[in-house]
Amino acid sequence: MPWETKDIMSLREEFVCLAKQEGANRRELCRRFGISPQTAYKWLARFSEEGVSGLADRSRRPNHSPTLTAADVQAAVVDLRTQHPAWGGRKISRRLQDLGLDSVAPSTVSTILHRHGMISPPTEGRQAWQRFEHESPNALWQTDFKGYFDALRGRCWPLTVLDDHSRYNLLLQACGNTRSDTVQTHLEAAFRHYGLPARMNFDNGAPWGSPDQPGQVTGLGLWLIRLGIRISYSRPYHPQTNGKDERFHRSLKVEVLNGRSFDDLEHAQSAFDRWRHVYNHERPHEGIQMQTPISRYQPSPRAFPDTLPALEYGLDDQIVRVKWNGELRFQGHKFKVSSALHGHDVAIRPRPKEDGVFDVFFAHHRCYTIDLNPTSAAS
Repeated sequence: MPWETKDIMSLREEFVCLAKQEGANRRELCRRFGISPQTAYKWLARFSEEGVSGLADRSRRPNHSPTLTAADVQAAVVDLRTQHPAWGGRKISRRLQDLGLDSVAPSTVSTILHRHGMISPPTEGRQAWQRFEHESPNALWQTDFKGYFDALRGRCWPLTVLDDHSRYNLLLQACGNTRSDTVQTHLEAAFRHYGLPARMNFDNGAPWGSPDQPGQVTGLGLWLIRLGIRISYSRPYHPQTNGKDERFHRSLKVEVLNGRSFDDLEHAQSAFDRWRHVYNHERPHEGIQMQTPISRYQPSPRAFPDTLPALEYGLDDQIVRVKWNGELRFQGHKFKVSSALHGHDVAIRPRPKEDGVFDVFFAHHRCYTIDLNPTSAAS
């Protein structure tokens, strides 16, 4: 991924933060970011000496201001609140600390914001959610489209991908449609940059699922399965299954979209890119103890392959090719699995200790169950 001038500072900071993570494969990161090892170590050295400011073209702006006066503290709080109107006392307090400024308690920040008329009364009746979190980065990526909004020249569907463990935003793309080919193009770019996750979770809408047949594999799903990624789907009408990405959408709406209009997709993407950097690198996240997502994320060691691996099945599997209409024939019966599987070989395996019940697999993914017992139906 070559470094573009318009985004060079963000990419330098992202590279350095990822390269400094314990166990990072710096050579592989250089390949994914499209830079030489010499350039990489130059930016690492400058970052160690000068912090983020050292990544600019020989900028010598200081990182720390340990002698702030009370007036300076208030100005810094007001400035951060002006830049990020949705941030409260805890986020601003942590961000001031990350910037190397004097420690300011969240309550003090809130007092300053009240004094300047920059904070609203708290919302009553908020429910605290407790969510499961995967133990390591790339164990699960949550993926979805945020609902579209109208730009002056066409509609925009924001495509988002969030790492479950770190809350790191891997993809925030302004799309003009929700077609499978559009999604695949942007997912491939993310895979090449960050590597492959172990699993991805989606809702049951297009292009990743079927609202009429929840869990049915689609063409996009087949591509992900061939890459060795396990796919899963949210329960119908339960968006909280993808709760972290849904929460990300709310932040995107409040901090970027509300009260703004955009000329076109390029205009929206510019705003997305600026906010994505703030979200990943600057904005303290309450769900991860006020850390920033970049501090908890590491790229996946599983690189995107140049060619899709061949399908492999067990010696005891019965291999059947799916017909043009998504049907397969087994023991004199016809079963409709998925039209996306047309022309593909699938494996049929008997379930242990369940007579007459068989699972249908495409690669590692169980995509259908056949139950030949008279009182049961296949699913």
